[in-house]
This record gives sequence, C-alpha cells and structure tokens, in this order.
Amino acid sequence: MKIHKLISDSDKLAELVERLSSAPFVAVDTEFMRENSYWPDLCLIQIASTEEAAAIDPKAEGIDLGPLMDLLVGNTDVMKVFHAGGQDLEIIHNLTSKVPFPLFDTQIAAMALGFGEQVGYSSLIESMLGHSLDKGARFTDWSRRPLDKRQIDYAIADVTHLATIFPRMVEKLRKSGRGAWLDEEMERLADPSSFAFAPEDAWKRLKLPSRNPQLLGRLKALAAWREREARNKNLPRGRIIKDDTLGELASHPPKTQEDLGRVRGLSQGWRTNDIGSRLMEALQTAEPLSADDLPDRGPKRPGLTKDAALVSDLLKLLLKIRARETGVAPKLIARSDDLEALAAGVREDLAILSGWRFEQFGRDALDLVEGRLAFATENGRLKMTRTARDEAET
Repeated sequence: MKIHKLISDSDKLAELVERLSSAPFVAVDTEFMRENSYWPDLCLIQIASTEEAAAIDPKAEGIDLGPLMDLLVGNTDVMKVFHAGGQDLEIIHNLTSKVPFPLFDTQIAAMALGFGEQVGYSSLIESMLGHSLDKGARFTDWSRRPLDKRQIDYAIADVTHLATIFPRMVEKLRKSGRGAWLDEEMERLADPSSFAFAPEDAWKRLKLPSRNPQLLGRLKALAAWREREARNKNLPRGRIIKDDTLGELASHPPKTQEDLGRVRGLSQGWRTNDIGSRLMEALQTAEPLSADDLPDRGPKRPGLTKDAALVSDLLKLLLKIRARETGVAPKLIARSDDLEALAAGVREDLAILSGWRFEQFGRDALDLVEGRLAFATENGRLKMTRTARDEAET
C-alpha cells in the first residue's frame, strides 16, 4: 500500500480524491478536539483504499476540502467505512449538512460476528489481524502544529488496518448470511436527523421529574438559550451554565437579574452582565409547554405487572442463551423495551416479531411468553424444551 504521509496542498488532495473515487470503498477516520469547544475542532482526516492511504491536514492554510467532502457525501458508488463512526459522521454533517452514504460501521458489524457489544478498535484489530496497535499517540493534542512523524504514522495506521479488515468482515458476513441483519442499523446511523439538532429540542436531553407545563416551558426556553449561547461562543454547554443550575432556574425562577447573584453555580457578574440579561429575557418570554409536548407519564406500551416482570426476566435469559448460541451481541437482536412490551402483551410493531430477529429469537420468545417453550436443566446445563401442550397441538 502506498502511504502519503500528510497532505496539506489542495492540488494533491484533489488528485488523491480523483484516484479514490474509483475505489469500491474507502476507510475513513478523523482526529479532533472538543474539550474546550461546542463544535468539534477537526484536526486531521485519514482515508485509505486497498491501494493507498493518506492523512489530510484540514488546518493547512488555504486547503480546499471540497473534493474530499464530495467524495464522502456525494459519491454513492464508493462505500465509506468507519469504526464507531458517530462522532466522525457528526463532523462531516457539520461541514456539509449531509451524512456519508453508503456507509459501513465495523463496530456494528462486529456485533453480528461474535465480537460482543461496542468492541473497541484495538481489540477488533488484535482479534482479526493478530497484532496490537501503538497507543502512544492516542491522547495527543492534534490541534498543535507541526504534527510529528509518530502522530501521523499512528493516525494513518488506523485507516490502513480498517481497510484491511473491512473486506474480511464482509466475507464473514456473506458466509454467515448475516449481512442483511445490519441494514437497519446502518440506515439508522446514516440518518441526517440524528445530527441535525434544533436548540428548541435541547430541553429533551435534560431530566426533570415534573410534568408542570410552566416549569417545563421555562426549561425549554433556558435550554434553547444556552444552546445558542454555546454555539455562538463555541464553548461547551457546561461552560455557559451547568445542567443542575439550569434545572434550578427553571424550578425556582429569579424575579430580577439582580437575583441571579444568589443562584448557586452563577457568579456575581451575572447580576449585571449581558449574558445574564439574555438569560432573564429567555425566562420572561418562556411560554408553558403545550399538552402535546408534555412528556409521557410512562411508556405508551402497557406497564408490567409483577408476573409480566418475571416473564420479562425470562425473556432476557432466553436472549442471553440465543445470543451465546449464535455469537451475536444481544443488543443487536433485541432491546429491553421490546422484551418488556412482549411480556406485557404487545404483539404489534415489535422488531423482534419480524424479519431475521423473529427467526433467530422472536419465535422462541413468543413461544416462551405463550407457554409453548420452557426452561429445563439436563446434566446441570440449562436448555429449552417444548411443553407437553405444544407437542399435543402439533
């Protein structure tokens, strides 16, 4: 594989992109910093095909990333491969308002191949390629220039290994017939709405044990105000104001800006500064949350009785058994809320009752709930057995 150490020139980047545009896939990774900012500070982009790999310096003066972004979000003939790519996709979405497609996430694929849930990149590489990664530059400051050779080598190694394991994972998925199992997960990952986040929705990330429309209306207004302040100043939300302080202000709103000086978590400067004035304006213009926007009192699906809770526990045990037998991460097969819903009597709109999930788990889960399947032990080992009732019916 040909390695281009660090591309910081627009012409060389355009030439690289032109070559990669004919590749069947590219492996992609990024290095960024966001400890002191709202927006992730993109410091390096790594990309590789089976033929060549490069690190690209987005901080290089005058560099045009347009051709690279066109490849990532506009060229649907090239598969884009990531590992645990949520934050990488967020960065690309911030730059383009789009998400790469088609895409493949090796961490998600690993769940279908027996590597467990949320397997780390180093562990996956060690399992598939038999060698450990150099972690020496893992916690480096990627924003500082110049980058040294070790940093660049470390960064490029991530995508070269990714480009190596991707075809192997695809082949394993093909042989096992599990490739289609991942379609739903990959589509969810590629949904732009996951990254397009309106300030007016920021309150939904906060938890207050209340359904009071006035209180939640104030929380919504304050959370939206903080989100805009954080974006405009490019500071983490917590640097503007902490979550617990935001909840306190919503629960016990100050009457005047002068009162902000007595709020725990705020300095005396808030009594007179401009940001304090904007906070008070957000509070004073807040409207009660409408009935349609109020959070549910509980799940829309039926609640669990004591007996149903026990059935749910049995379903979770069955899930562990089936996941162990098939070598698939339990999280990929079923989620806890679906198991609880099934135990509570729900039979509609459950992912485990359709498609491959039904074949691998849902059918047995339904049989267990409806009394056609039971747990038994044989020679000290747990196993599933058909009930006499089921055998009589068949």
